[in-house]
Amino acid sequence: MALVIPDVLDEDCATRQALERFASKWRVLVIYALLAGPQRHAELRRRLAGVTQKVLTETLRGMERDGLVERRVLRETAPQHVEYALTELGATLREPLTAICDWAVSGRVAASPDGR
Repeated sequence: MALVIPDVLDEDCATRQALERFASKWRVLVIYALLAGPQRHAELRRRLAGVTQKVLTETLRGMERDGLVERRVLRETAPQHVEYALTELGATLREPLTAICDWAVSGRVAASPDGR
């Protein structure tokens, strides 16, 4: 069976469309955070240093539209309590993210010239 390499340079390529969805650094980090289990908005903000409330809200809404995250209302009355969790589709990203983390930890990722 021959390896099929997608033409990610083609705008109609499904792989390209998936890569564009994950291009936002916050999406990948939200997925990584939610792999630990459902969390409320405030918990996610604490875990994702540097993200603003607005950007986190927009990111979560986009991920919900893409079917990666589900929003669960825990309490309807004010103040409303909501948590976010990965969907089955979102949870399938565990293995690819683990592979990327393993690759990075194995020393294949060189530090940038400024030491980061």
